[in-house]
Amino acid sequence: MRSEIVFDESLKSSCSLDGVAVSLALRGGTACQRPKGFASKALGACDYDGMMRLPRLLMPLLAGLTVTLLQVAMAVGLLAPEAPISDRYSALVQHDSYWFVNIIDRGYQTIVPPIDHKVMEVSNVAFFPAYPAIAALFRYGLDIDSNAALLITAQLAAWGFWSYFFLFCRRWNVPPAVQICGALLIAAHPAAFFLVAGYSESLFLMALFGFIYWSTAAGRSAKFWAAAHGIVMSATRIVGLVCAAFPVVRSAFETGWRGLFEPREWLRKNSAAIGMTLVAACGAVGFFVYSQLRWGQWNIYMLTQAAGWGIVPDYLAVFKPASYRWLVPALNNPTEASQISMTLGALLLVSIALCELLPAIRCRGGLPTRIGIYFCAAAIYYLSVTGVACVDMESMLRYEFPVHALIVLAFLNFLRQFRTPPMFAGAFGIAAVALLSAAGLCVQGWYVWNFMRGNWVA
Repeated sequence: MRSEIVFDESLKSSCSLDGVAVSLALRGGTACQRPKGFASKALGACDYDGMMRLPRLLMPLLAGLTVTLLQVAMAVGLLAPEAPISDRYSALVQHDSYWFVNIIDRGYQTIVPPIDHKVMEVSNVAFFPAYPAIAALFRYGLDIDSNAALLITAQLAAWGFWSYFFLFCRRWNVPPAVQICGALLIAAHPAAFFLVAGYSESLFLMALFGFIYWSTAAGRSAKFWAAAHGIVMSATRIVGLVCAAFPVVRSAFETGWRGLFEPREWLRKNSAAIGMTLVAACGAVGFFVYSQLRWGQWNIYMLTQAAGWGIVPDYLAVFKPASYRWLVPALNNPTEASQISMTLGALLLVSIALCELLPAIRCRGGLPTRIGIYFCAAAIYYLSVTGVACVDMESMLRYEFPVHALIVLAFLNFLRQFRTPPMFAGAFGIAAVALLSAAGLCVQGWYVWNFMRGNWVA
């Protein structure tokens, strides 16, 4: 696997036990030395006691498992209704979860054209198949009920998502303190609890992060895992079909867009990336082919969304000032929260673009990968706004969460250009993250409390 880690030339070749435990715990590395900053360039060899060396994947997996268990514990242990533990756990199945349960138990069913209102017993083809299909494997393989199967699938996927986050941090040599800050910024998003609820967000994010991780690695096995993650990604959410273009965007940025004036040469240079994109898109394409063969309507998913949910795409919504809301939302008004999340998502994308363009801090290192990540974030944001603009941005709080996670990931890659900041700047950054995270967790706690009592959140 090609590493993007760059080490500091000034690093001493001698070993020190100072910081070993924290570095190993979050980086999953085996070296006993610690780089002085992000812009480090050479690491002297160091032999350390073999007893201290841990498998490369173990620590990111343990860190991911820890965050996932903390999320489940917060929801089930602290905020669920007073009831036996099994009932408290089952309270994570709400709203859209019941549609997935219906698909698991009955398979896809619909009339053509779809019914003009939401009745899952008549038409349930409004959700992509990967999440209910994987949950069905647990349902019938382990002989458990569909609710438990949905939660097991979502929480295993959440573990995978967090593990990939920490694997990226290890690949990019992100210091432990910055890793913790990045994880807090993601976990404190008001919609982050959907990772462990009976929803498809965690499976989509796990597949997306895995697709980016493996498609930026070298080797045949990496290509296989990238393809597998890409297929699951595009079969989980329709936006995954566009995110499948990540390898092409990244490769095109590396080889240069001017090559488009010489199509044959450009195709030759980017053939591997194009092939990976086509394979990754097979999850969604397979669903469309299935729909055409069974109902004679390849777009029955879109037709069901339009008939039952009133989804009429507005492709110019992001360019309309009226789409943006600036008032602080009321906590008991989830629609207002979704509307402000649309505005904040746009500000986040613009802010990161300015950071990349400012000459004083512009960083070329790792830029093709970041451009690919930005492309995925912008595509998810644009398609989500396009779909929900006609329903007052309903559920945008949840749809914006993957955008937030991708921007945090890209920002960690961006920070690699800087050396260890002055103590004052570091303390200020940590304090800002702590305040934002505390506020986000408080809002999230309120939403979890409502969600687990059957109230609509997003």
